[in-house]
Amino acid sequence: MAERDDAQERTEQPSAKRLQDAREKGQIARSRELTTMFVLLGGAATLYLSGNHFFSGLGQILSRSFALSRPDIFSVHIIPLRALELMLDALIALAPILFMAVVVALLAPLALGGWNISAEALLPKFERLDPIKGLQRVFGARGLVEMLKALAKFALVLVFTVAALRYEQADIMTLAGVGVEAGAARAAGLLFQTFLVVSLATVIVAAIDVPFQLWQHGRQLRMSRQELKDEMKETDGSPEMKSRIRSLQQEVARRRMMEEVPKADVIITNPEHYAVALKFDPDRMAAPLVVAKGVDEVAANIRAVGDEHNVMRFAAPPLARALYYTTKLNHEIPAGLYVAVARVLAYVFQLRDGVVNVPLPTDLPIPDEYVH
Repeated sequence: MAERDDAQERTEQPSAKRLQDAREKGQIARSRELTTMFVLLGGAATLYLSGNHFFSGLGQILSRSFALSRPDIFSVHIIPLRALELMLDALIALAPILFMAVVVALLAPLALGGWNISAEALLPKFERLDPIKGLQRVFGARGLVEMLKALAKFALVLVFTVAALRYEQADIMTLAGVGVEAGAARAAGLLFQTFLVVSLATVIVAAIDVPFQLWQHGRQLRMSRQELKDEMKETDGSPEMKSRIRSLQQEVARRRMMEEVPKADVIITNPEHYAVALKFDPDRMAAPLVVAKGVDEVAANIRAVGDEHNVMRFAAPPLARALYYTTKLNHEIPAGLYVAVARVLAYVFQLRDGVVNVPLPTDLPIPDEYVH
């Protein structure tokens, strides 16, 4: 009952990983009827193209079969040799068709599923030797479907064959009144027509079987929502693990950022909630660089590290917020804030150089688009 409920819950399409895993196990959509159709149609085409070779070979076989002298008939050694020669002649006559059948049988899987070599599928599975499971496969729903398919295929091919033979009935009856070579050629022509009609019957069978195999394969690989979630956890990791990784990454990035604070020239503050550390080297930089920034606790840590290393602080709430929201870490400040930052840096550099009575810059222009 639980298995039935689980199967009913499998309403989701299989994921790419599920399809790849199934392919590695040898579980791919296959249609034997499609391969049979290609082989028969290829055989009919080969028989049509190499008809002269086949018909002449068939005529020679028939002629040599009936052209035996009296001593040959009663010879113990001649009859086996003649039989071997006739077998070789038949093999030569059928060689194009046999070669085509092998080639088409190798290429036919490319039409559905493609070539697939699975080491796992080649491993012996001893549960297949279980007679109970074997009976379940034979008499189960799938076995019933396969039996119905086989009966329907047999009935369809039988109908086409009987129709072809009835259509050719008059020509078949006339074969008794013609010579051996002419009769062989005519019989080969009738054989080709019958073969072609039977091959066309397999087209109908394959046209029904291919969509059914694709549907059945997709149905077997369907997944429940829980299976999708479990697979996502296996592939991408659990949400808790991803959150932990993000936290560790943020912690590493924050530690590296704090290592840059002592190298800053100034820390612009809110003064309580925001802190942005700037560094500027006129010889190497085109514009000041944001080496650290943060709010609340991170801002407090930036201020503490700055105080520890005697980095000057400058309180400018609008400028601090503008820098925080508009400039990424380790990026240059935007052009709209050049003037305001330049005045702050000029003030800081003068104090650092020992200039006394430096006026505190109060007019720091912040464009409207940078106001937060």
